[in-house]
Amino acid sequence: MAYMFNKWPTVSYDLKKNGKPLQLTNITLRFKLNELLIDRVAVMYQYDVQDGERADIIAEKYYGDGQLDWVIYLINNIIDPQFDWPLDDRSFDRYIRNKYGSRESAKQTHHAYEKILRDEQILFDGTVINEKTVIIDKESYDLTAPANRRAIDKYTYELELNEANKRIKILDRKYLPALISTYEAVIEQV
Repeated sequence: MAYMFNKWPTVSYDLKKNGKPLQLTNITLRFKLNELLIDRVAVMYQYDVQDGERADIIAEKYYGDGQLDWVIYLINNIIDPQFDWPLDDRSFDRYIRNKYGSRESAKQTHHAYEKILRDEQILFDGTVINEKTVIIDKESYDLTAPANRRAIDKYTYELELNEANKRIKILDRKYLPALISTYEAVIEQV
């Protein structure tokens, strides 16, 4: 990811509050791809991050250069890899224990209550229509028929967030030179 910041502008900041400002990379700068580009199937591929796999490993596998990990982060709008990248199984268990005390405690703590408005459906042509739910309060949950409601515990909530982070997009390598040249041109203008 270091390459991403090589040409970024710097700012003068008195980090130690001692009257001696340092030149620091301006990390508040953002470069974001057009949303229309992100959703184009011909340009992007879906990829499921494997347990313990890092962005540099994926960049090496697909682009032949692990230093292009910043492309993976950029394409997926990942600002802080420490929090936005999926945790491996051991790290996830450690995270749950640190945050909730234990896995069992997380499973016994309610996060939200849902009312199921529509079950998942699979049409004759294989099209999947996702389940539709809405968050409700505890009183509404208690008044809803058991078949049409679901309580979400903290463990399930955290697991679903982590699983969602595992589904990333990868830019087709034939578009990589154009992305890099556009990125460099934009950064030079700043």
